[in-house]
Amino acid sequence: MKITTPNGILEGDSIEAILKKYGTACLLGADLRGADLRGADLRGADLRYADLRGANLSELTVAQTSILPDEGDIIGWKKALALDGAPIIVKLLIPSDAKRSNSTGRKCRANKARILDLQDRQGNSLPPDTTAYSSFDPDFTYKKGETVHVEDFDTNRWNECAPGIHFFITRIEAVKY
Repeated sequence: MKITTPNGILEGDSIEAILKKYGTACLLGADLRGADLRGADLRGADLRYADLRGANLSELTVAQTSILPDEGDIIGWKKALALDGAPIIVKLLIPSDAKRSNSTGRKCRANKARILDLQDRQGNSLPPDTTAYSSFDPDFTYKKGETVHVEDFDTNRWNECAPGIHFFITRIEAVKY
């Protein structure tokens, strides 16, 4: 088996042998198009920039890398900014009918969310008229009680930094982001 990475070609009898020989970070930026990963144990592998389009991934492999439940509403947390640049933590309700995904990391995305609360870093609710601004698109705002939508949501779960409402499933991850 050969895997092309930005640092060269990695060779081994199996993905497990390659990971053992080169370490789990060796796949960072790897091109795995067309790879048959049935039965591969990718726990601990850093695949943030790996191109997995066309890879033959078993249902179990996909399930082991997914941190989001398949059904039901979920609570999400994201960091946004006040007009003066101060961090605001946004508590989101990701409804059960929202498109949502995560790649291999902890950052998740959804196409819509209802804003339940805006908080300071310590968890104190901010005044109801507070507006939070996306740090990537200042025209995208969050106000308590409103529902936000992303029309050009990318359904490719492996494209972690694609369009969507980015969030974490724990508050502490949003605070530390």
